[in-house]
Amino acid sequence: MSVYKVIELIGTSEKSWEDAAQQAVAKARSSLRELRIVEVNKLDIKLDDQGNIAAYRARLNVSFKYDN
Repeated sequence: MSVYKVIELIGTSEKSWEDAAQQAVAKARSSLRELRIVEVNKLDIKLDDQGNIAAYRARLNVSFKYDN
């Protein structure tokens, strides 16, 4: 039997939503073991003061195997 924990992460990128998601997963992979599923919950864009795109943001749920 396995138990998994789910956390929410927000990745950001000046390039794209895909890159924002990859940034979040790469960071999670560096500190968590046995990542299982990543679910994209929300995509949004941060604008600068002039209304131009400053960053793409991807909100993710990341699951990983839970060890006691």
